[in-house]
This record gives sequence, structure tokens and C-alpha cells, in this order.
Amino acid sequence: MKVIIIEDEILAADKLERLLHKYDPRIKIVDRFESVTESSIWLGNPDNKIDLIFLDIHLVDGLSFEIFKRVQVQTPVIFTTAYNEYALNAFKLNSIDYLLKPVTFDNLHAALKKFESMKESLAESSQLRNIEELSAALSSIQKNYKTRFMVKVGEKLKSFKADDISLYFAEGRDAFILLKDGHRYIIDYKMEELQDLLDPKYFYRISRSFIVNINAISDVSVHSNSRLKVILTSDFDRELIVSREKVNNFKDWFNGA
Repeated sequence: MKVIIIEDEILAADKLERLLHKYDPRIKIVDRFESVTESSIWLGNPDNKIDLIFLDIHLVDGLSFEIFKRVQVQTPVIFTTAYNEYALNAFKLNSIDYLLKPVTFDNLHAALKKFESMKESLAESSQLRNIEELSAALSSIQKNYKTRFMVKVGEKLKSFKADDISLYFAEGRDAFILLKDGHRYIIDYKMEELQDLLDPKYFYRISRSFIVNINAISDVSVHSNSRLKVILTSDFDRELIVSREKVNNFKDWFNGA
């Protein structure tokens, strides 16, 4: 079986690759992609033939459903997503399966068994209809981005607008928010969760530890090794460096592409 993995989290892609080889060492990972753009280019080449696509919903340059607007995809897809169970019900279609993050071997095993059992009966018209239904389902969900975050300060609770937060960042296992006035608070979320909860039009994950608000960026400069350095309007004591593999996508995001 030949597959590609479209996933912008390196560790998640590595884990998925290990689980696939555990399921069947003969599975060939033809390639891995992190963005809508590079995935669309590869899938748009008729010479590239594969049996199955593992596709994350949120990629470095936007929602993966943009791929299906750019190119015609007839290959079966198994989606990987961090959405809650209530949202996933809309995604459970007869010829497409999903893996809820964090991916487990048992869930992967079940998804691949389902794919193998239905592989002979998958028709192009059915596949394309499912893509359209899934895209429509996502359209109704993607509008519900989180707009406020509650934090505990001593014995009190405070709530802040997402727009007033300059930066979401990780320190060890904890995640924090940095307000535009320089105050910072711990929040009960993981960075992977925040990436799915925040509107990608305004928030971008420049590295594993930082998600920046486009309206809180005062300057972007060239850094060493073809990377970029982001300067915020808020005071922050750590360097915000755009990882090299995300530079081009960051520029597109920053440019409003």
C-alpha cells in the first residue's frame, strides 16, 4: 500500500508513520507534506499514484479542504483531527474515516481495516460526493473559533478576548497567554488544541512553542539560517523565531494570501 501523510506537526507525522509500519511494514510512505500548497501541487500531478491519504484538517497555510478546491482528488482519505466527538459525527461518512488525535494504534488499525474492506467498492462518484458533504460540514464548524479565554487569578476568574492576546506560548508542559499590556497568564490548554481553536486568519503557529496574533506584530526581520524573527508590540523576554520550514507559509499568511 502506498500512502502520503499531510500533517504540519512533525511529531504527529512521525508517530503516524511508526504506527502505519507497525500495522504493516510493507506500507510505503511515498511522501509527507505540511501545507495546502505543496499538497495540491503533488496531488495535481497525474503521475503521482497512491492508495490512501492521511490528512490533517489544520495545516500551516490553512484548512486542508482548500486542497479539494484546487485539485480533483479521487484517492480515499482518512482524516486526522483534534475536533471533539460531537463535531466528528458530521464527518462519519461511508467512504471516509477519521482518526481523533492523539492517534492510537487501535484506532488506526480499525480505520485501515475499514478502508481495506471497502476498497473494492469505492466509486469515484461516491468519493467526490463525500468530499463535498465533508467540506460543507466543516464550513459550518470552522466559523466557531474561540473568541475568549478564561484564566484564574488567585481566587478570581478573568476572561480575555482572543483579539487582545498577543501571543500563546508554551513553557514546559504549560501554556500561557501574553496580553497586549504585557501581562501573562497560564491557561488550561495545549498548543495543539489552541491551534485548532484559534482563527488561522489572525493566528499563526510560528514554531512548536509560539502562536502569534497578526495584529500584535510590530516587525519581522531576517534571522540566521534563512529564518525570520518576529517582534511583538508587547514586551516579551524570549526570541520569536519562525522555523525555517514555515517561512514561506508564514510570509503568505502575513501577506494575507
